[in-house]
Amino acid sequence: MAQFVDWDLAAATAGALGKSGPKVSYEEATAVVADLRRLTDEAAGHVLEYTGLRAQVAHPPVRVVDRRDWAATNIAGLREVITPLVSRLAGDKQPGAVTEAIGSRLTGVQAGTVLAYLSGRVLGQYEVFSTEPGQLLLVAPNIVEVERKLGADPRDFRLWVCLHEVTHRTQFTAVPWMRGHFLGEVQAFVDAAQAGGENTLDRLRRGVATLADSVRDPDSRASVLDIVQTPGQRAVLDRLTAMMTLLEGHAEFVMDGVGPQVIPSVDRIRAAFNRRRESGNPLEKTIRKLLGIDVKMRQYAEGRKFVHGVVERVGMTGFNKVFSSPLTMPKLDELADPDAWVARVHGGPLLADG
Repeated sequence: MAQFVDWDLAAATAGALGKSGPKVSYEEATAVVADLRRLTDEAAGHVLEYTGLRAQVAHPPVRVVDRRDWAATNIAGLREVITPLVSRLAGDKQPGAVTEAIGSRLTGVQAGTVLAYLSGRVLGQYEVFSTEPGQLLLVAPNIVEVERKLGADPRDFRLWVCLHEVTHRTQFTAVPWMRGHFLGEVQAFVDAAQAGGENTLDRLRRGVATLADSVRDPDSRASVLDIVQTPGQRAVLDRLTAMMTLLEGHAEFVMDGVGPQVIPSVDRIRAAFNRRRESGNPLEKTIRKLLGIDVKMRQYAEGRKFVHGVVERVGMTGFNKVFSSPLTMPKLDELADPDAWVARVHGGPLLADG
């Protein structure tokens, strides 16, 4: 079997390059972990009451991790998904031993570089690759670092983060088909690459190299879209973009809807956090753009606007029809036109049911 990434080297690289966390005592660290677990449970009750979505499958408790553990978990998940895909794509065309060893080690370093950068920025994640139905991760050092930089009330900020991440967990556990559909789209994206003529493994390696270069070199003009070359890939990417925009926007809508009821300082936190998202030195801004983080920021705003528009027209129960099947998910062009989605899924404009 062709080895695309030296995963052990990727993990070692991410651990070595990842920045250290904020200074906390052992007692403080223990208290943060306990607080995040408690607030996750509190957030789950708020999300259930606000959305009406109830988990249909059992899920493990939240994992509170550090930066190294976050990177290692994501590497394990990517390994579970990418290894069989690469084996399928390579078929009988096995590279020579030297070529495979050099290529996999180079890609391992590149992947580890990207994950080291991201490990210092991610506050939380619902990770779906490594386990069924997924696992909720909260990155304690990053949460503490950001709340300190913002001057936010720790309890309020931590609950605010938990509301967002628990909403993602709810999306994947209240909608049992969601994870399989997402993984299927990822496989469809890789399958579509085979129609492009270029060796698919070379293209994937070039994509990872593009991301790593964007971290190392702020003057790089490469783009993550360089690896999207076939019409089939673009079609799948449109569907994935629509799906992720909906999920991110829904999480933002829920945290903004619940927040004022249970977080006294939510307005100040939201304002300060938005300023932090928009700020950054030229290097940070370049890296965010090339890694697609700027796209994710736009997804928050565009998705939240779509969810608000639909709920305003058909209420929360009417909006929840979006989770009925993959066919009721919004199409990319519908995200800017809630009336079009309402007309397609509900058969016409309706009054909100509250």
